[in-house]
Amino acid sequence: MCKRLYYLWILHSATLALNLIGCLAWMCGGGGATNFGMAILWLILFTPCSYVCWFRPIYKAFKTDSSFNFMAFFFVFMAQVVISIIQTVGIPGWGVCGWLATITFFSTNIGSAVVMLIPTIMFTAVAVLSFIALTKVHNLYRGSGGSMSKAQEEWTTGAWKNPQVQQAAQQAAMGATQGAMQQQYTAAPTYNYDDPM
Repeated sequence: MCKRLYYLWILHSATLALNLIGCLAWMCGGGGATNFGMAILWLILFTPCSYVCWFRPIYKAFKTDSSFNFMAFFFVFMAQVVISIIQTVGIPGWGVCGWLATITFFSTNIGSAVVMLIPTIMFTAVAVLSFIALTKVHNLYRGSGGSMSKAQEEWTTGAWKNPQVQQAAQQAAMGATQGAMQQQYTAAPTYNYDDPM
């Protein structure tokens, strides 16, 4: 399953790259430059973020059977599915060549609209495959006995075993104690005699 999710991540990244080309065709065909600029942002932002935010957690979850990583994956990947559906719809001005933008652009420039159709079909495939992957991973997780309480328990017991977390908590407590112990004012008051009243 993890290998399939990796292929889905590659498909998602390729779709964003082809979306950039589709938005370039859209701009050259008479569309606005906003879509092209947003497509650059989508590609630069979502390619590495999707890897770090949903592929890495699911990889670690399958590798270590970590309920916390499964929960992190579910949280982020649900947002990814919603974003994929929005990209499939293709609201003009959002930097995606979705169905709405592509169909309306057929009346303006057929050549550009045909180029825009390729990422539109790919966005549709990514949205459908993402939903299927989410349900399959959820079924695997629930079938293995995973639950939200198990993830919470794993977080509370695992977080405090981490030496970096222990050291950070110790330093924060020492800093708070030292700050409370320091005097805010000097012992002897100082007066300014140069100021005439």
